[in-house]
Amino acid sequence: MDTIAAIATGPAAAAIGVVRVSGQGCFACCDRLFRAASQTPFSRQEPRKMVFGEMLDAEGRVIDRGLAVRFPAPHSYTGEDSAELHCHGSPVVLRELLSALFAAGARQAGPGEFTKRAFLNGRLDLTQAEAVIDLIDAETAAAARNAAAQLEGGLRRVLEPIQETLLDIASRFYAVVDYPDEDIQDVNPAEIARAMASAEDALTRLLAACRRGQVLKKGVRTAIVGLPNAGKSSLLNALAGYDRCLVTDIPGTTRDTVEESVLCGGVLLRLIDTAGLRETEDTVEQLGVERSRRAMEEAELILLVDDTLAAPETPIPPALRETFLRLLNEVGRGRAPWILVASKRDLTGQSAGSIGAIGAPDWRGPAAYVSLSALTGEGMEDLEKAVADLFPAGDSGEAGSLLTDHRQEDAARRARSALRRGRAALEDGLTPDAALTDVEEALDALGELTGRTAREELVSAVFSRFCVGK
Repeated sequence: MDTIAAIATGPAAAAIGVVRVSGQGCFACCDRLFRAASQTPFSRQEPRKMVFGEMLDAEGRVIDRGLAVRFPAPHSYTGEDSAELHCHGSPVVLRELLSALFAAGARQAGPGEFTKRAFLNGRLDLTQAEAVIDLIDAETAAAARNAAAQLEGGLRRVLEPIQETLLDIASRFYAVVDYPDEDIQDVNPAEIARAMASAEDALTRLLAACRRGQVLKKGVRTAIVGLPNAGKSSLLNALAGYDRCLVTDIPGTTRDTVEESVLCGGVLLRLIDTAGLRETEDTVEQLGVERSRRAMEEAELILLVDDTLAAPETPIPPALRETFLRLLNEVGRGRAPWILVASKRDLTGQSAGSIGAIGAPDWRGPAAYVSLSALTGEGMEDLEKAVADLFPAGDSGEAGSLLTDHRQEDAARRARSALRRGRAALEDGLTPDAALTDVEEALDALGELTGRTAREELVSAVFSRFCVGK
């Protein structure tokens, strides 16, 4: 492949900057712009050993002094000749170094092209390649651990036995058909059914945990809803650890949705603070209320905040009662689980009362009921526990074996569906060759998941998510 180069570190000035190079002419390019202190050409330096020297621009002038290291094929990240140049992290120096590489015959690498070459050269499968970007984007320690384990082949090790079982069925069937005179044991329907059932069970276990994988990677979209002045913005500020939202005693202060990512009970929540839900003549506030309802419809978790429940003996004001009951009904009939949060506990000194006294209509009750004070922090640990119970972390041994995006989930579901159709065909008395079609369809779907049979456009879509230089 041709030689590619890119700056692999961030755009801001830093102590160290790195430029990566890979391709057939990699070492020849580096010979032209790196002058080792030992005077030994770069292409003859010891592999995988940092060498000190001068870095030259396209005119041969020294632009920096730093370290260089070469990785001969096939023992490199990309599987081809590669190199890294480590210099001071000035954006100007890095750009000059990159320009010198272009003058020496390299070209600018595209997004994710280094990792794409690693995939094409068999250094990584597609699940491992996706783990690279997951590791870069990880926002929690748990997400980073899962991505690191997947990069080590955790998901591949789960999928390989399934693929090998199905390949064994297909290969034996074709061997019997293609070589009828050979003494090859035929595959009977019962054996095929058992193998398909085993593969289906393994995929079912994998799919059962995919929700955890997606929560780990993307977090939980969480809407904070309630009546005006219920304490929604104060709760978001308390969870964020700083004053992210403006808080006043004036109803309707929050006019638009405000978003923030926080860690609550070990779960990454994508919080959306919404405008108070009430009837209003204010046009701007009406737009905020509409956005609040959309956020509630799209949420995967709802925190319904109310400041009247902290004192159960205090009736809800008649003017708000109907609105609050309508809100309760709306939340309770939605698809997302919800937690009822009794706010402003510091003003009453009481824990939450019973929501049964509210007289709500027929609705799906809350997953949890907590009383807290965003001001003092009292009761916040109860909210963390409620969130952790709703989105359990699972077994630590699962790290690396979780499906973390919809592409992976879709491929696994299609493979399982094909196996179910094949088993049903055998149960209906059809011959094994009918089930073989479904076995091959399952193998194709699993091949998409790992990259064995991935289409070019699918591979391009995966690597388009990467940054340049990775």
